[in-house]
Amino acid sequence: MKKAPRQHTHDPSIFINRELSWLAFNERVLEEAADKSVPLLERVKFAAIAASNLDEFFMVRVAGLRRAADDDESTPDLSGSSPADQLQMVSERARAFVKTLTGLVGETLLPALAKIGVRVLRWSDLDDSRRAALGMYFRDELLPVLTPLAIDRARPFPLLSSLSLNIAVLLKPAAEETEPRLAVVQVPVRLPRLVPIPEQKGTSFALLEDIIQAHLAQLFPGQEMVETTVIRLARDAELELDDEGGRTHLELVEKELRRRKRSDVVRMEIDGGASAAFVETLRQQIDIEPDGVYAQPGPLDLRVLMQLCDVPDLDEHRDPPLQTVDALAGDTRDMFSILDDRDVLLFQPYDSYDPVLALLAQAASDPDVLAIKQTLYRASAGSPIVASLKQAAERNKQVTVLVEVTARFDEERNIQWARALEEAGAHVIYGVRGYKTHAKICLIVRRGARGLRRYVHLGTGNYNERTARQYTDFALMTTKATIAEDASAVFSALTGYSDPPRLKKLVMAPTGLRDRVIKLIDRERRRAEQGQPAEIVAKMNSLIDDEVIEALLLASQAGVKVLLNVRGICALRPGVRGKSENIQVVSIIDRFLEHARAYLFQNGGDEELYLSSADWMTRNLDKRIELMFPIEEPAHKARVIGALRAMFRDNVKARWLGPDGQYKRRPRGSEPPFRVQQAMQDEAQRAVTIARGREGVSFVPE
Repeated sequence: MKKAPRQHTHDPSIFINRELSWLAFNERVLEEAADKSVPLLERVKFAAIAASNLDEFFMVRVAGLRRAADDDESTPDLSGSSPADQLQMVSERARAFVKTLTGLVGETLLPALAKIGVRVLRWSDLDDSRRAALGMYFRDELLPVLTPLAIDRARPFPLLSSLSLNIAVLLKPAAEETEPRLAVVQVPVRLPRLVPIPEQKGTSFALLEDIIQAHLAQLFPGQEMVETTVIRLARDAELELDDEGGRTHLELVEKELRRRKRSDVVRMEIDGGASAAFVETLRQQIDIEPDGVYAQPGPLDLRVLMQLCDVPDLDEHRDPPLQTVDALAGDTRDMFSILDDRDVLLFQPYDSYDPVLALLAQAASDPDVLAIKQTLYRASAGSPIVASLKQAAERNKQVTVLVEVTARFDEERNIQWARALEEAGAHVIYGVRGYKTHAKICLIVRRGARGLRRYVHLGTGNYNERTARQYTDFALMTTKATIAEDASAVFSALTGYSDPPRLKKLVMAPTGLRDRVIKLIDRERRRAEQGQPAEIVAKMNSLIDDEVIEALLLASQAGVKVLLNVRGICALRPGVRGKSENIQVVSIIDRFLEHARAYLFQNGGDEELYLSSADWMTRNLDKRIELMFPIEEPAHKARVIGALRAMFRDNVKARWLGPDGQYKRRPRGSEPPFRVQQAMQDEAQRAVTIARGREGVSFVPE
């Protein structure tokens, strides 16, 4: 039964389709891979990231569109396109993207790597001695692991893992049969995809699937092969946590993880050399529509390029090593003494993440610490934060950890270390049913000379020391009573039974964040209508929510200057005369992933500045536990505002969104180059005093 289409009250022409906007973001990532001014190994890294991004796009976004189209849903998106229309647009744009990506890798990046001594050799490139060496590797390391899977009436097509590589084999018909026989050999996922080839000079690799293909006769002795090819499937990865009586939230997640392995295939990649008949045979066996088949030149799964970035002794082809600043340099006191004295603002990766790790480590060992409460969304493998929480629990401190087990593609890891925390004695809450917990907050309760004191860490990024060196994020560490009281109220609401907390400083989604954001935007609009200067400067990963966008449009039409730094998806079309002409949108794609969320409102000169875990997306405002918090100390405020405004001065890595929906670099002219990430890194080296909260130093000099 068809669902009635939603009647949008806004003008669809002012909105950009979400999926096409995401593909535009990935195209900007790919531009970095094509940019000759970027060091070669960094270009290779960007190509691998673009390939990985596209996998997730198909498994989540395209899968959702496919489900909607299959259910005959006709509800248009914000730009007025139905799911079926979007699938067609996405297919055309994605195919063009894949063609550009594979062409760049095969024609530019791999030859450039070969020139510096790093080669990925196909089987046809190898001489007899190299083939013999790899033949021994196949016999000793591969053959015992491989399992050929025949496909016939008694043995259906196997359930191939999502994103795994597989070799499809077409064999001549058996005696008294007329149809060729089909078989599949899965490429082992736990063996290195790139197999080193001994060389006197340089570094050479062979692909695991090439070695297997060259030795298939040993897996099918006495059989004549007609054709072989490499295939790779992407499956629907969305979790559907429907309520089921008697099941806990954790049990539902585990059940859905098992279902994910059997979910529908949304894309089949196949080596471009496969015959049309073989492609059609496989398509029917896998049960995928023709528009889901992507024939492309090998190698498939270009995520493998990331391994080439780790080849040693090639530092001249990488970005210079990251030089982080110790925000607490020269202060030898423990973290509690420092925070008793002042707040600390951190800006990763320019500031070291060590103060966060030190705070948790000291809390675990300090006998005066009574309790630790923390949210965890994506922790690293072997996380020192998880280790500190375990140690604290083992020392009989009250440790409460709210683990978001539905953090996409990290579900299994999150479940594993959450159970380890439970075994250590921590109280673990496996998410809040119906909402994803995306807030980044830690609360430590400690007994001091003057009674109990609470120490709070709030951030825009995950508690992950590895991504803290790759993502830009802000964090505030404070003992301010109003924020500490709010933090306690937030945890009480998340772990127990209570009405939505009445907060003094923090703003929480889904209970109050949407209303606060809309009110802040509307306040700027009213000031503009009264003839006062009005401005909004905002930084986020994605801008999609229609209510927020419509509030921004009204503000723009009233004369509010709106500067938006949106790294990824932006559904708002800026610069449209009479509608959004006062709105500018810039995207920065550079060495570090721009991940911080910061929101500045001019407020008649009494500027209000907020940091948040939330983007301006419907899911963040309505379907997630999120937090927004103010930055009020003058030095901290100056640093964040300086960083915010500097984004719009970048003339090296910035792309500006036009009213036509296209991203373009602006001509630099006679202006000197200004690369915001490099400027911030340089300034952090010079201005470590700002991280100590001292006044009188500007963050990014004009």
